[in-house]
Amino acid sequence: MTALDPAVFGDLDAYLMHEGKHPRLYEKLGAHVVGDGTQFLVWAPHADAVSVIGDWNGWAPGKAPLARLGDTGVWSGRVRGVGRGARYKYHVIGPGGTYQVAKTDPFALRHEPPPEAASLVWQLDYTWGDGDWVAKRAQITNRSVPISIYEVHLGSWMRVPEEQNRSLSYREIAPKLVEHVKRVGFTHVELMPITEHPFYGSWGYETTGYFAATGRYGAPEDLMALIDALHQADVGVILDWVPAHFPTDEYALVYFDGAPLYEYADPRRGYHPEWHTSIFDYGRQEVRSFLLSSAMFWLDRFHADGLRVDGVASMLYLDYGRKPGEWQPNQRGGHENLEAVELLQNLNEAIHRERGETVTIAEESTAWPRVTGSREAGGLGFDFKWDLGWMHDTLDYLSQDPVYRKWHHHSLTMRGLYAWTEAFVLPLSHDEVVHGKRSLIGKMPGDRWQQFANLRLLYAYMWSLPGKKLLFMGGEIAQWREWNHDASLDWHLLEDPSHRQIQLLVGELNRLYRFERALHELDCDPAGFHWLVPNDGEQSVLVYERLARNGEVVLVALNFTPIPRQNYRIGVPTAGVWEEILNTDAVELGGSGIGNLGGVEASPVRAHGRELSLSLYLPPLAALYLRRR
Repeated sequence: MTALDPAVFGDLDAYLMHEGKHPRLYEKLGAHVVGDGTQFLVWAPHADAVSVIGDWNGWAPGKAPLARLGDTGVWSGRVRGVGRGARYKYHVIGPGGTYQVAKTDPFALRHEPPPEAASLVWQLDYTWGDGDWVAKRAQITNRSVPISIYEVHLGSWMRVPEEQNRSLSYREIAPKLVEHVKRVGFTHVELMPITEHPFYGSWGYETTGYFAATGRYGAPEDLMALIDALHQADVGVILDWVPAHFPTDEYALVYFDGAPLYEYADPRRGYHPEWHTSIFDYGRQEVRSFLLSSAMFWLDRFHADGLRVDGVASMLYLDYGRKPGEWQPNQRGGHENLEAVELLQNLNEAIHRERGETVTIAEESTAWPRVTGSREAGGLGFDFKWDLGWMHDTLDYLSQDPVYRKWHHHSLTMRGLYAWTEAFVLPLSHDEVVHGKRSLIGKMPGDRWQQFANLRLLYAYMWSLPGKKLLFMGGEIAQWREWNHDASLDWHLLEDPSHRQIQLLVGELNRLYRFERALHELDCDPAGFHWLVPNDGEQSVLVYERLARNGEVVLVALNFTPIPRQNYRIGVPTAGVWEEILNTDAVELGGSGIGNLGGVEASPVRAHGRELSLSLYLPPLAALYLRRR
């Protein structure tokens, strides 16, 4: 062992870490190959002693001791002869010597694939080829551009059945995923958590390695190659990131140095009763630096275009998932976690300052105000928020037999009360196709034809509404089965024309969304939406307009019953022929072929306060998009 050069972790690093403002602790703490050895730095302020153990010293505690670095709480030292790929852990002796445990490195860049749990000394070594994408992405991740997201679980998107059903590696999946996403037309891929996690069944949402890509699918550089391939194909990449909680596996973050360190000490704040996990101590400044550095790491080193932050509601409320008496009020007597609020505000400010070309998206399931508002306005500072209320209302409505839908018409119009309070993403996510909820097409009522028609209607409705779009994998091929993380998607369904037609429809919706300015430019602005028929619950019809800044209009008419509606009159702003640019009842999409022969000419009949109108034939269980030719 040799002493650490103080310049590696200097006074400024210590100051920023203790202030909760260090954006790149991953450059300092962890294992770093230097010359003929590796420097190790770990934060363990309560420990009596820390040493590095590994294959190279027989995993023997004390043979490679680390030294305290002043009063920083950091232990440091260099081990000669240990290089890239070496397995290691920290042996930590807690206060008084009664607690001794081997811990993985919280800042390790790589871990052994589970169920093994050692950290690996690693240096990221990858040459990126996505310079063109990075240079322009600030223009393609803002609120006025089309953002259509394909949510993917890498372990189950596609498997190799003849090889014991194994998942594809990062590099194997890259060309296949690129080809599929480009064919179907999504602008972005969102990867469910790829941070290292011990329990595969958690889908990555119980993270132990906040700086390590899971080794299940290859090395960190292999994930870089996947992201690079998507970028070179003009597809953005959003990563799921989980600061809400972490698992209680003894070898990882929990009780790290013999005392609560990363987690709240009081179980009324530090233990999550629903998930049986630990909750980060959002008030501890060093934990704030840890989480900020993790977020920045994936944006810096892996070129992620954004982070979708999981479980925000569970962070914001001290009584989340708790009964009366099981939670501790804040200093004002309320149930808000003010420390988590400040953490999220600081996180978003730092990301927008350091990586302003990227976005943050909140999965927040309550009516917490101004999630996407600025800090100055009392907001959390996210760019977008998932509209989970829309998702639940819409799926509940469409699961009703059409004969009963008129009694639930408010489920479709409720969103109008809050649609502009946040900048929203409309999600049809993985959470809605598991745990007995059925697949999207499985939720649809009626016979097989009606199920496919309802699914087409759902997608056309979603793509026509204000808000960015997200669809979980399998939805684009109308998979019948619920999602199973241990199985591949049912790609064989594409041998059936009905399933190919759903994929064709999603591709056409993405194309229209991308190229029709009225469908995306004012997604987050009330000027981009105008109701024409909000209240025809008796016939279960909605009609509205989407508008662009230059005055372009797309007229959307939706019939949520299997009864065709003839001579349905709609007021329009301009004369001429209104072209039918989408009809989900088209034969080539699997429909019955009812429509308007490609277009309708406006006639001088007053309707909806306008001097001109169209007489439309509304197909059954279908959507029409019309544009002035």
